[in-house]
Amino acid sequence: MTNSLRKSVGTGGSGETEAGWLAIEDLAHVVVTSEDPDAPIEAALIEGAGSRWRAAAPGAQSIRIRFDRPQDIHLIHVVFEETEHARVQEFSLEWSNDDGRTFQPIIRQQFSFSPSGATREAESYRVNLSASTELRLHVVPEISGGSHVATLTRLRIR
Repeated sequence: MTNSLRKSVGTGGSGETEAGWLAIEDLAHVVVTSEDPDAPIEAALIEGAGSRWRAAAPGAQSIRIRFDRPQDIHLIHVVFEETEHARVQEFSLEWSNDDGRTFQPIIRQQFSFSPSGATREAESYRVNLSASTELRLHVVPEISGGSHVATLTRLRIR
């Protein structure tokens, strides 16, 4: 007699990861303005999918998470890392509850990276966003212009 085990591997469609973060890959369509094929957006959104997202071109970039069904969002966690260049980055988060027709601001923030000092920015924002249909992250990698490329180490939503 052979033993037979019925099992499922993964999130099982619950829409959450083990840590309680939303499983974006199961719940949304993600649109990016550009991405380096060696550093796709999955790396920033899915645990274990890589080290970070990197844009394919310099300048401002946007990441839009378009939810299949409205989501109540209570926590947004972002991480940016820069170990090679001193620069001042600005990012903003916005949300929509009308399928992206209008957006409301959540936060706009600047951070100064320095290879000999501050190389990591990690922020967690407690929010109360009911029936969110879209979340948009806009990154300006260097506020004074230049040829810097936007990156994102991690974006998690709960």
